[in-house]
Parts: sequence; structure tokens; C-alpha cells
Amino acid sequence: MKIALIGPAYPYRGGIALHTNLLYQEFSKDHSIDIINFKRLYPDLLFPGKTQYEESSNFDHIPSYRLLDSINPLSWLQAERYILKYNYDLIIIQFWQPFFAVLLGTLGRRLKNKNPELRIITLCHNITSHEGSPVDKLLTKFLFNYVDGFLVQSRSVIQDLFNIVDKAEFKYNPHPIYNVFGEPISQKTARKKLGLDLKGPLILYFGYIRTYKGLKYLIQAFPRIHDKIEATLLIVGEFYDDKNKYLKLIEKTGFKEQIKIDDRFVPDELVNLYFSAADLLVLPYISATQSGITQIALSYNLPCVVTDVGGLPEVVKEGKTGFIVEPENPEAIAQAVNHFFINADKKEFANNIQQEKEKYSWKNMKNSLLNLYNKIN
Repeated sequence: MKIALIGPAYPYRGGIALHTNLLYQEFSKDHSIDIINFKRLYPDLLFPGKTQYEESSNFDHIPSYRLLDSINPLSWLQAERYILKYNYDLIIIQFWQPFFAVLLGTLGRRLKNKNPELRIITLCHNITSHEGSPVDKLLTKFLFNYVDGFLVQSRSVIQDLFNIVDKAEFKYNPHPIYNVFGEPISQKTARKKLGLDLKGPLILYFGYIRTYKGLKYLIQAFPRIHDKIEATLLIVGEFYDDKNKYLKLIEKTGFKEQIKIDDRFVPDELVNLYFSAADLLVLPYISATQSGITQIALSYNLPCVVTDVGGLPEVVKEGKTGFIVEPENPEAIAQAVNHFFINADKKEFANNIQQEKEKYSWKNMKNSLLNLYNKIN
């Protein structure tokens, strides 16, 4: 089968680009697949981070055709001509942000008009935006009008899908594991390489800092945690929110020395250091669909505390691989963290995670997409 995979890929950074890279690698084992990449993803004015580009060269061997400019319709026509020229059987679209719906919907409509036999599947990371506007649903509906099938990666997204498409053909497949960041190393070595002179437990927050990710509730929980255990909290990620308000929160806790910040986007080659150094990952999100961060933690057998939002509870088995707590509740976060460090058998948790993660393979994702294609074809 000939497949075109539309989405950001190397040299772009971030979870969606990584997803594209790994999905390409899996499909290329037994299918012909091309990546239709962006030559401009976000205009600089709309991008809150320091750079959109990957510092690592892990995926520089993956070929892609950088045709799409998110705000230049002439590039959409160029991509259309390319796709029609090579007569693909299936188009898979990575969708995570309504900002791209006009581009993708226009491209889908034109392709369908010129080749009605072409099948389009949207791989939905998000359907409703975390920090969206009232127009988002209209934009998303415009794209979905030209889509034949939908793959969702968390069950919580299914209702979001039916709120836009009444009779959608869809398949659920959980987000695969991100297992490309290197093997775990000893905790002592990892902490030394990170310059962390610690003997006690290390709690990790990892990923972009944005309001919907609820970091403030973890910071507010820390004094309650430290009442029971002499832990350190390590916050790792680039701030897409006002950093000063978090620094003020940390100051207010009275534990400034025990709450450390590593304000950057972590290169692929260093990710294993953080997950090897930590004892527990905490994701205190206010809203979510799924999280690639939990899938990194799974690959390192690292237990998680997550909030009961979106698809996060789907990848944590309560009391076996982690804990699920009420969102926006510092007390609940503190109780779960303290319970883990005081009462849990950490080796048993690691063994449970090892067994659980077998189902989160890229081969399963590929097969789900192919099964959906056969259903809509």
C-alpha cells in the first residue's frame, strides 16, 4: 500500500513530530510511506517557545517532503499536486490543533474532489483544544467533513469526536510508548550527571509548562509532601506560561532549595537521565487527552501520579503502576505521593509496569490504522 503521512516530522521537535517519526519507521517495514512535512509550522509570532526545531540528530535519517506552509495557501496547492501525482491509497493526517484545520480541510476537500477513491484517516491527538476558542469546533468540523475514518488514542476523546461527527468511523488505540531515548542507567549515575547531589526521593515534573498542565497544584502540594518525606521536586521543561508566577509560588512554599527548575526543552540524548534519576513522575494536569510523557515513563518503568482527566487514567493502574488523583487538589497529590514513598513496594510497581507496557507498541498502532482503512475502503 502507498501511504502519505501528513504532519510535522524531523527537523521539528515535540511530541507530534516524534509520533510522526516513529509511525513512519513502523510503516516503512512493510509499506511504501512518505511524510508530507511542513516548511513552516507555526509563524514565529504564534510560537511561545525558544525554537521549533530539534537539536538532536536522532531522526535526521528520516526523509520527508517539506511542502506545507501553515499560512501560505500556495504551498497547499503544491502539496495537493504532489499527493495526486504519486497516487497514494491512504492519507494519514496528524491532528492536534484547530489552527491547522483550514489548511488540512482545504487540502482534504481538494484531494477528495479530484480522487474520490482516496481514503483519509485523521489520527486525533486532541479534538478539543486545551486552551481553545469558540471557533475551534467550526474549524475542526470543516476538516472532519473530508475525513473517512478517525483513530483516537484515548477513550475520553470518543465523545469529543461524536460531538462533531455524528456517525464517525473510528478505532481506539492507546498512544504507543516513546522508547527511543536510550536505556535506563543507574539512579546514582543519572543524578551525578545532572548535578543533583541527592540522597532522598526525587519527584519529577517533565514537559512544557502551560496553565492546563496544573503545575501550580504540585508546587502547592510540596510542603505537605515534605512534611512526611525529605524529597526533592525537579521541574523540567520550557515555560509557555509566565515563569515568575511559578517562582513566586515556590518562594511561598518555603522550600526553594528543594524545588529545582531546569527551564529548557530537553534534547533526546538527555531524556534518559531525568527518567533514570527520578523515583516518581507527577502530572497534575487540569485537562488532557493523553500524554506522551506518561509513555516515556512507561518505557523506564517509572511509576506515575496523574490526575483523573482525559485519557491519563487509562494508562495508570491504580495502586499497581501509579495513582490517580482528583485534579486541582494539592492535598490529594500529596497523599498519593506520600503513600507511594512510605507504603509502596517499588520493585513490584516496576514489575507491573514492565508487564503493562507490552500492549503499547507501534506495531499495534500500525495494525489499528490498517484495520480502520480496510473498514472504510
